[in-house]
Amino acid sequence: MKAAGVLLTLGILFGGTLGGPWSAWMPQTIMAFEGTCVAIPCHFDYPDELRPSVVHGIWYFNSPYPRNYPPVVYKSRTSIVHESFQGRTHLLGDLQARNCTLQLSRLSPELAGKYFFRGDLGGYNQYTYSEHSNLEIIDKPTIVPPAAVVVGTEAEVRCVVPDNCPTMKPVVSWLNHEVLEGQAIFGQLEEESGTWSQVSLLKFQPSRENNGLELGCQVTYTNTTFLFEAFATLDVKYVPRILQVNSSLEITEGSHVVLLCVADSNPMALLAWFKEEAVLREEPSTNLTLELDNVTHAHDGIYVCVAENVYGRVNRSLALTVMYAPRKPSVNSSVVAVEGEPVTILCTTESNPEPIITIFKEKQIVATVVYESELLLEIPAVTHEDDGEYWCVAENQYGQRGSAFNLTVEFAPIILMESKCTAARDTVQCVCAVLANPEPVISFELPTRNVTVNETDQEFVYSQKTGYTVTSILTLRGEPDSQLFIVCSARNLYGTKNQQLQFHHSNNLMWAKVGPVGAVVAFAILIAAVCYVSQTRKKKNVNENSSFVQLEHPPVAYSGEYRPPGALDKSESKEICSLESH
Repeated sequence: MKAAGVLLTLGILFGGTLGGPWSAWMPQTIMAFEGTCVAIPCHFDYPDELRPSVVHGIWYFNSPYPRNYPPVVYKSRTSIVHESFQGRTHLLGDLQARNCTLQLSRLSPELAGKYFFRGDLGGYNQYTYSEHSNLEIIDKPTIVPPAAVVVGTEAEVRCVVPDNCPTMKPVVSWLNHEVLEGQAIFGQLEEESGTWSQVSLLKFQPSRENNGLELGCQVTYTNTTFLFEAFATLDVKYVPRILQVNSSLEITEGSHVVLLCVADSNPMALLAWFKEEAVLREEPSTNLTLELDNVTHAHDGIYVCVAENVYGRVNRSLALTVMYAPRKPSVNSSVVAVEGEPVTILCTTESNPEPIITIFKEKQIVATVVYESELLLEIPAVTHEDDGEYWCVAENQYGQRGSAFNLTVEFAPIILMESKCTAARDTVQCVCAVLANPEPVISFELPTRNVTVNETDQEFVYSQKTGYTVTSILTLRGEPDSQLFIVCSARNLYGTKNQQLQFHHSNNLMWAKVGPVGAVVAFAILIAAVCYVSQTRKKKNVNENSSFVQLEHPPVAYSGEYRPPGALDKSESKEICSLESH
């Protein structure tokens, strides 16, 4: 409703002389429903020196100038008025008391406009006041919502109804208000600048469900069929609410995923997808999707949809679990250890779900764990048997991966059981098989004759290596002595191992076969062999790549405490060697 205000200005005198302050008051604007009535309050004044016996008045429509022949709304001297106002006007005021209040009935749209009052004091004292009232014909009440309707704060909606007709009183009621929580209705009469209004106050606690509600105000008049309605849509502001987000997902690596977030808010929220602190996508919207192509385990994690407006912020999260086969296991490294030392080997991998990790050696399970990401193999005291290639294998339902690593054990020589001497009719062959790391130096010793033969004596010794096993073979020709014994000696930086080699004869003991006379011969052959070896060392350089060369006259070693008849002692054998060297 427009403010009217009291206007105290000088009137315009049309005819006559200005004898003092001419003024009038009426509301600048006044409203009324079509078909009803309205009373325009009006007061006027004139100079006190004018003492008219009778005061008359005229109301004009839309123009204050009589020369323009404006429509006459009301005239106190006669009942002649413009046809539009016949039977519709009635002066409520007493002109003698300077009250010019006018009532208009059966209002129709064409009656809307400006109304001017002219005072007639007789003779030339007739004046049209410049003050006027603008009549508005309306067909619905005015609903005045609050500046903001916010969830959590009480709201008040006003319905304002003009009440300026003394013969017709409006009845105000609300429509569609039943769904409002905590509703209460109050009525009051308000006056502003000489016009009156019935005001109905509807108070309630708004909810997000009330947003968009068509709230109505209805006006009726008793004993009439008049009905006037107005509707206003509630614009309820509220914190965002997330309506839909994907459930937590389990997907396989390489898949395509679409995450959806749907929110309800007023005003519209800014939606955003987060992973940890990183913003993946955001925009003002009611729904927001996030597409992930060719998903890897790096996409695994917690995703959060955040909805925010000026009234608050909410979020919903989901877990995206990426299932994938184990990555290639990582082993701390290949290990070199000395026998007896503790060894720790760690094998780790990544997978989802957690894998079964197994360490194999030569297809045998050494250690295993179930649903763990790492396997720790601990050997308190490593032995040479632990040496070799190992495999760490990780497996789950999505695949299997493995990594190889080596455990190298360094250890002192071990002379193997297959080490022995075999005596045939005219040949003695001794085999010394040694397991060691690093590679050992192997020699054959004849302790009773103080003679040592090794791989540098290529005429007698042949060596070969397979893995950590080194096999040296000593071959001598001639009839063997039953008292002969040969020692195999193997050494490396971790120790020395000596072992007497057992004789295995292809026939019965040779000594029993040849008898005492043959023994003398055999001993002579042994001496010859020892002398030959000694002389050969003096004359030849030995190559490291050993190979066995059979002798034309192979010597046969003899040893033992027993000395057959005719056998020579050490000093005698030295003399024989000395003689032969000449």
